[in-house]
Amino acid sequence: MSGARLVRTLAVASVIALTVAGCGGGSGTSGDGGQTSGGQAAPGKPGDAADPRGDGNAKCSNVSLAYIGTINGGNAALGQAILNGAQLAINQHNSANAGCQVSLKKFDSEGSPDKAPGVVTQAITDSTIVGVIGMPFSGESKAVGGTFNEAGLVTITPSATNPGLTKNGWKTFFRGLGNDAVQGPAAAKFLTDELQAQKVCVIRDDSEYGTGLADAIKGALGAKVTCEDQIKTNQREFSATASKLKSANVDAIFFAGYYAEGGPLASKLFDEGIKAKFVAPDGTKDDEFIKGGADGAEGAYLTCPCVPADAFTEFSTAYKQLSGKEPSTYSAEGYDAATILLKGIDKGLKDRPGMLDFVKNYEGQGLTKKFKWDATGELTDTPVWSYKVEGGKIVKYKPITK
Repeated sequence: MSGARLVRTLAVASVIALTVAGCGGGSGTSGDGGQTSGGQAAPGKPGDAADPRGDGNAKCSNVSLAYIGTINGGNAALGQAILNGAQLAINQHNSANAGCQVSLKKFDSEGSPDKAPGVVTQAITDSTIVGVIGMPFSGESKAVGGTFNEAGLVTITPSATNPGLTKNGWKTFFRGLGNDAVQGPAAAKFLTDELQAQKVCVIRDDSEYGTGLADAIKGALGAKVTCEDQIKTNQREFSATASKLKSANVDAIFFAGYYAEGGPLASKLFDEGIKAKFVAPDGTKDDEFIKGGADGAEGAYLTCPCVPADAFTEFSTAYKQLSGKEPSTYSAEGYDAATILLKGIDKGLKDRPGMLDFVKNYEGQGLTKKFKWDATGELTDTPVWSYKVEGGKIVKYKPITK
């Protein structure tokens, strides 16, 4: 451990100790992957938010939903957060509706565009599956969107943000959050307005997600992008990137990619003494980023087309009882996506055409936002928030106004 790293670690430990003492053992905090108290107030649970339990009188038989996405793999924590949110909605539904027991079938793509087609083929041959929560990532979504469309099987993604996904003519793809054409300009606004950055280096990974987001933020920042670099999936050595950043002398760095690479990158930049503010998107917003980034993660900012869940008290308590963890990025969005599909089942829908028509015309409030889709499968309500790593936790910071 370097001297600078030791000093930083001791400082963080002191902050945490003081915080615990001041809060009576941590009262009022939670661990998101995640949300804690701090920053601006999180939005409370809407009074008219859809409840997966419905009225308790639903009748159905031999009907299933599916989660298709990463359960294992390099960025599995992002998929597991969605899966747990969806499972919670289904458990609550089944507990309240003895006459309608819906199963959640799980298919692990490992987040890979190469592995996704095989598991999707398995899912579409199961005629009991009338709706899908997934896919979590943009690359795998691109690889299988046409297959879902041919099968007429509706999918609601809680997290895939590449804007091009809704431009393929697919009728079965619906996005449960703002895309990167929303997040990119919001992140650019945050960099220039909040952080006062005039010189920004945009570093992308080689994923469909990272490429699309980097293009979006470059377009929004324009001439303020004075440096660029690209890294590879599974890369762990970043000396060349650190050297480029030292020469560029930028105010801020925007990393467009996932936490598996974002954490080690932030750690390397810290070790090299690079002081530019580190900003990363939703694919990095997980506690695994803090583990991988160590001292380099402390003070980093994160953007996400997701709202903090810490004011959703009932949801957060039930989620922790189910998973043993606090809600993380897109846990609540996974819950909302499953709830919408459950509402279709409770209306008596038991086939794919009926469910597709239901989602296409759906309009209603969820925990996280109002859900209403345009003809391409994009939402009309797309909030974006900023977050910050403080004291070894991801805490909400403030909403980014458009």
